[in-house]
Amino acid sequence: MAEGGCAQSEEEEAGLSRGSGVCKWFNVRMGFGFLSMSSRDGASLEPPLDVFVHQSKLHMEGFRSLREGEAVEFCFKKSSKGLESVRVTGPDGAPCLGSERRPKSAQKRRSKGDRCYNCGGPGHHAKECQLPPQPKKCHFCQSVSHMVANCPVKAQQQQQQHSSSSSPASQGTATSPRDEEEERSQSTL
Repeated sequence: MAEGGCAQSEEEEAGLSRGSGVCKWFNVRMGFGFLSMSSRDGASLEPPLDVFVHQSKLHMEGFRSLREGEAVEFCFKKSSKGLESVRVTGPDGAPCLGSERRPKSAQKRRSKGDRCYNCGGPGHHAKECQLPPQPKKCHFCQSVSHMVANCPVKAQQQQQQHSSSSSPASQGTATSPRDEEEERSQSTL
């Protein structure tokens, strides 16, 4: 293996160059950043050049990221947008160290309303529940005799809300389209 973890034959075939330097900056949430290349194919560069790096090109386990100032070796190519890394390692081909930061979405969060679908208790999920599987319950009224789609309590509550929102003048004569259809079909018989 050559410096940067790229085999010589791979480099020659793909037109890759080797470089070393440090991580200039890396956005852990977006998963990309820039390397500051101070050495290209063994020759020092002054001033250093910027090389784009994407998290998918990092040689490491787990969450892939870089910390600012971290020493890196890499293979890179010239693309239409500039210099772009192809494989990034730590010094001597070692795995990258990575940043201690994690994006907020990667942090484990639970809202206050989370409840177990098995027992209904707060603070855990069904896969963590200590109780054996419980009978399925309606999510609205907690009855074991039906599911929420067929909940009579929910239907009654929705009906009350609907009738209270309609105008008082039409409340006495309100008929559903289904009732009107039945009346028409009975009158034609």
